[in-house]
Amino acid sequence: MTPTAIDYQIMWNRLIAVVEEQATTLIRTAFSTSVREAGDLSAGLFDRRGRMMAQAVTGTPGHVNAMAESVTHFVREIGADNIFEGDVFITNDPWLGTGHLHDITVVSPTFRDGAHIGFFACTAHVVDIGGRGFGPDANEVYEEGLLIPIMKFAERGTVSRDLIRIVRANVREPDQVVGDLYSLAACNEAGDRRLQTMMAEFGIADLSGLADFVIETSRKATREAIAKVPDGSFSHTMQVDGYDDPVLMAVRLDVAGDSLKADFDGTSGMSRFGVNVPEVYTRAYACYGLKCAIAPQVPNNTGSLEPFVITAPEGCILAAKRPAPVSVRHVLGHLVPDVVLGALHQALPNTVPAEGASALWNIQISARPSDPDSGLRNAEVLMFNSGGTGARPTHDGLSATAFPSGVSTMSVEATEHVGPITVWRKDLREGSGGIGALRGGLGQIIEIEPRDGYDFYFNAMFDRVENAARGRDGGGAGAAGRVELSDGTKLRSKGRQLIKNGQRLRLSLPGGGGYGQAAEREKTLVAEDVRAGLISDAQARKDYGFEG
Repeated sequence: MTPTAIDYQIMWNRLIAVVEEQATTLIRTAFSTSVREAGDLSAGLFDRRGRMMAQAVTGTPGHVNAMAESVTHFVREIGADNIFEGDVFITNDPWLGTGHLHDITVVSPTFRDGAHIGFFACTAHVVDIGGRGFGPDANEVYEEGLLIPIMKFAERGTVSRDLIRIVRANVREPDQVVGDLYSLAACNEAGDRRLQTMMAEFGIADLSGLADFVIETSRKATREAIAKVPDGSFSHTMQVDGYDDPVLMAVRLDVAGDSLKADFDGTSGMSRFGVNVPEVYTRAYACYGLKCAIAPQVPNNTGSLEPFVITAPEGCILAAKRPAPVSVRHVLGHLVPDVVLGALHQALPNTVPAEGASALWNIQISARPSDPDSGLRNAEVLMFNSGGTGARPTHDGLSATAFPSGVSTMSVEATEHVGPITVWRKDLREGSGGIGALRGGLGQIIEIEPRDGYDFYFNAMFDRVENAARGRDGGGAGAAGRVELSDGTKLRSKGRQLIKNGQRLRLSLPGGGGYGQAAEREKTLVAEDVRAGLISDAQARKDYGFEG
């Protein structure tokens, strides 16, 4: 029996449950805190051509949307005649995967009754990949760690022992990293089991009809949404910190009927440090920002992504060429939605938020014994932290919230468990949200100290220190970030630095921009902010004319 449109719709909904179980398996089995605590991962189902049919809600847009391109590279590189049941493929190539070496993408073909019908794919950030460690200081990708080309992690169910040995010999936390490789493979296997059950229930032998239905329906709905955007060309620029020099990010949106093109011509050239962004990652976050504003109700798949045409001149900092260093490509990549939404605001006023902190304030900590002969062990600790989001047209911004990445912050308890550090302080940063009729979200203040017997190096990869998040339609800028010791000694916002035993690192995360004129903010909201400690009495009087 040929499935009807209603049958396909029901199966489509079931696919979401399939890929969510896939992602949940990865979270439950992962070794790295960035995966099991923060959800820095992606999972999805693809057809035989490498087209993404469904993605797990759990995960980041950078992983998911980049992976939507990545699987097609696997299909081409492995070759249809070299795909067998029990195979598992792997890469962390930044230009063929999701943008930097710390992200491992694993793809597993799925078969039914001996016929190849599609792929499951997943990506996760591992705690270490060798080289200089997770930070921006390298001058070439070769310095940033081990690059695994597209290859087989397992063939016909047999894992490559040589690959495992190479990985173990090149990373600082071999048990965690190798454990995560197996978790990624298990994640895909869990998705396959659930898919087989679904297909048996609906009596289908392959995914081709369902894939066409999902992708064509999504493509049509997305084009209809784009057609509602006024035609025209809309340009916007934003200056951000960069590493050693400021970076200008520029975009022009061209909208004509149901066609939308975003071109990043005019953006600064590549940096000699690892803040460069492969174009696949730029496309991932540009698509995400535009889709959130224009077609938020359309499920995310190849059909809903293809209508957004994203280009950047090769060699600019958002389309880095090999062998550029790209380790912290998220720092600029997470700011891409702010740029495209700034342009879209001209076409769709009262739709998009003000600029936010946007880029995660990730910190990679390498704890080392103060006395090398003490017998204490080294440890690698990764923390994700978030500033405030920009105010929205009808709501205040969100405080200490990761947008656009969507990841969670690891708990202090989980972080302290994996390494010899103490997090003494982690609270909202009073007054850091930009003023306006709608207030920007607050950043946070975090203080970290090495435990007795240890010092630690940390890799700073922070932005919005020299260039704060701007408000919109008269709203004020959010507070800029600061990196310092607890005694006020200023530290650099990028690069590897030492915190000695007895010192405390203090991070003051940036706030989001405000929306609209501060004079128009309701006095009851100002009073609530004062009572909650989000702003001070003095700021309420100065910025809002409020006398409590």
